[in-house]
Amino acid sequence: MGELALAAKITHVPSMYLSELPGPHFGCRQAAIEGHIEIGRRCRELGVDTLVIFDTHWLVNSGYHLNCAPLFEGIYTSNELPHFIKNLPYAYDGNPALGHLLAEAATQAGIHTRAHEQTSLALEYGSLVPMRYMNSDRHFKVISVSALCMVHNLVDSVALGQAFRQAIEQHYTGKVAFFASGSLSHRFAQNGVSEQFLHKVWSPFLEVMDRRVVELWQAGDWQTFCGMLPEYADKCHGEGFMHDTAMLLGALGWDQYRGQVEVITPYFGSSGTGQINAIFPLE
Repeated sequence: MGELALAAKITHVPSMYLSELPGPHFGCRQAAIEGHIEIGRRCRELGVDTLVIFDTHWLVNSGYHLNCAPLFEGIYTSNELPHFIKNLPYAYDGNPALGHLLAEAATQAGIHTRAHEQTSLALEYGSLVPMRYMNSDRHFKVISVSALCMVHNLVDSVALGQAFRQAIEQHYTGKVAFFASGSLSHRFAQNGVSEQFLHKVWSPFLEVMDRRVVELWQAGDWQTFCGMLPEYADKCHGEGFMHDTAMLLGALGWDQYRGQVEVITPYFGSSGTGQINAIFPLE
């Protein structure tokens, strides 16, 4: 039937858009942009038709949610960082049928999930930034999944990812990519010193922890990483409490996964946070 063809953890830092604009920061995130372009290229080679993005900028306080509108179109300005992302035009096609399929499968697995097709919900920049570089020609359909989960258990997000993959393999006829769109550590620089941390991580502790996590990923030591994820997400300010990462690993087999991560854009600091583009090989 269907296939999960590619899985990745990706950055969505708004300085990627700033990097395009003339001025003192022009080109500062070129490596991250090129990483997105490369991941998009691989998706095309694999025949992927839909990108499912676990978006840590979509905050929800009850249940799990998918935005699977048939069309996403508008002009976006970030309410969080309006001086970084402003007046960004976008237009992408959705995949309502797949969205409903995924929501129904997760709900049947005991993780209540709603698919929103007839909706005025807009995409958040955890989806819009990657799509700008991977999908500017609207080659792929897009589904966004809420991953800033405020009152949710990580084990439920693991089960959600598992149910999504099973649904694709058993009931879908195309190829899909899953993206965990979020940082590693996510402690923003303190107000007033943000410029000093544009290319740095907030503290040595956070950077050391992040780099050790990347080493575990590259070594395929998922028993260790999955065991430490709840505490790592808490103590290292994981973006969206790292529900995006739990969803991704749920789809891959959680602590039974044996893949060794391929780093596409090496770890870097951005406004105090730790970022990466990395592909999780499918077994």
